[in-house]
Amino acid sequence: MKKFLALLLVLVMALGLVACSVEQSGNTGNNTANNTQNDTEDTGDTSGEAVEIALWTYPIGDWGKPEVVDQIIANFNAKYPNIEVTVQYLDYTNGDAQVNTAMEGGTVGDIIMEGPERLVSNWGANGKMVDLSDMWTDEMKADMASESIEKACQWTDGAYYEYPLCMTTHCMAINYEAFEAAGALQYIDEENRTWTTENFVKACEALRDAGYSVPGIVYCGGQGGDQGTRALVRNLYSADFTDAEHTKYTMNSDNGVKGLQLLIDMVNDKSMTYDAGIVASDELTLFANGTSCMSFCWNASNWATYASQASFTPFAMTFPTDDGQPELDGGIWGFGIVDKGDQAKIDAAKTFIDFVCNDESQASDSVYATGFFPARSSLGDIYAGTEKEGYSEFLMFMPYLGDYYNVTPKWSEQRTAWFEMLQAAFSSGDAASALAEYDAKANS
Repeated sequence: MKKFLALLLVLVMALGLVACSVEQSGNTGNNTANNTQNDTEDTGDTSGEAVEIALWTYPIGDWGKPEVVDQIIANFNAKYPNIEVTVQYLDYTNGDAQVNTAMEGGTVGDIIMEGPERLVSNWGANGKMVDLSDMWTDEMKADMASESIEKACQWTDGAYYEYPLCMTTHCMAINYEAFEAAGALQYIDEENRTWTTENFVKACEALRDAGYSVPGIVYCGGQGGDQGTRALVRNLYSADFTDAEHTKYTMNSDNGVKGLQLLIDMVNDKSMTYDAGIVASDELTLFANGTSCMSFCWNASNWATYASQASFTPFAMTFPTDDGQPELDGGIWGFGIVDKGDQAKIDAAKTFIDFVCNDESQASDSVYATGFFPARSSLGDIYAGTEKEGYSEFLMFMPYLGDYYNVTPKWSEQRTAWFEMLQAAFSSGDAASALAEYDAKANS
C-alpha cells in the first residue's frame, strides 16, 4: 500500500509540472506577440491581476465627449480586459486647479491628456510625472511629423514627460478672389503656400490700391488667438521668440523690433489696419464676411467653422518671412503619467497610452477624435474620404512647425504682456519702446 501511494504521489506531481509548464509557455507566447506589434514594450497582461487606472482628460476635440472616450476604452478592454479605465473630464476654466489640488492631496488620476505646457514644463518640471524615456524608441523618434515634437516633450533634465498623439499648426489665410482682383496673386507661391516679407508688403499695397480698405487686421484686444500676431511679427524678419533653452523671451531684438515697426508703418500707409478692441474670433468673423482680405488666425478647426460662411475661397498660407523658411506656431497633445509610486498602475498606464497611440486598429481613430493631425508621419492622411476631408489641405503645413516655445516659464503672464505691448506699439508708433517694456514684464 505504501509503495502504491508513493507512486500515485509521483504521478500527481509530474502532471502538475506539465500543466504549469504549458501555462507559462502560453503566456510567454502572448507577450512576445504583443511586443512585436507595438513600438514600445507591452506591459499589459490579459491573464494577470486586475488593475484600475484613471484617465483625466482636457477637452481636446471629441476627447471631451464620454460617448467617444467610452468607445476607445471599450476597444482597449477588448484586448486588455484586466485593466479598468475610469475617466475624469476637465475643462480649461477649472482643470488646472483640479489637477493641482488633487496632486497635493494624492487623489489625482494616473494619466493626464494635455500638452507640453502642462505635462512637461509645469508638472513634469516640478517632479510630478513619470519619465517616459523607455517609450521613446528610436523608431518612434524617426517617425515624428516634426522635429519640434520631441523637443517639446522632453524637459531640460533629459526626461520625456509626454507621449504625443496629435499636433496642429496655425497658419494664416487670404481671400483668394480679392487677391486675384487686385493683381496680388503674383506675390505668393501658390504651390508651397509661402511668400516673402517683401512680397507680403507688395500684396497689401496692391489690395489697398485696388480699393480694399482692410487688407488685414492686427488684433490686440486680449489673448484670444495671440499665436497669430506672435507668428506674424516674428516671421517677418526671423526673430526668435525665446532663447533655445526656453528660459527667457527674446522678441526685444533687432529683428523683433524691425518686424513690429514694419507693421506699424504699414498701418500708417493704410496697407494694413489694427484694432485694439478685438480678438481672433472677431477678426475671423470679419474675414469670413469679406470685410478683411486676410486672417492671421487660421487652421483646420477655424476652416471648419468659418469657411462655410464665406462667399469666397479662403486660401491657407504660411506667414511671410524674409528667409523663405516660415516657422509656424502649433499645438501638441498627448499623455503623461503621474508618478504616484505604484508600478502596477504605471505599467498599466503605459499599456493604455501605447494602445491609443500605436495600435494599428486604434491609433488613427484616436487622432481623428481630436480633430488634429497625427504626431506620427506613418499614420498618413487620416481624413481622406471622411466627412472631415477638407482638413487634409492642412497636412502640408505640418513640416513648417517651428520651435515649440510655449513651454517657457511665465507663459500666461507673457501672453498678457504681449497684447498690451501691441496696444502700446500701435498707439505710440514706437516699436522699440513697446518691446523694451514687454521684455521687462515678461522676463521680470
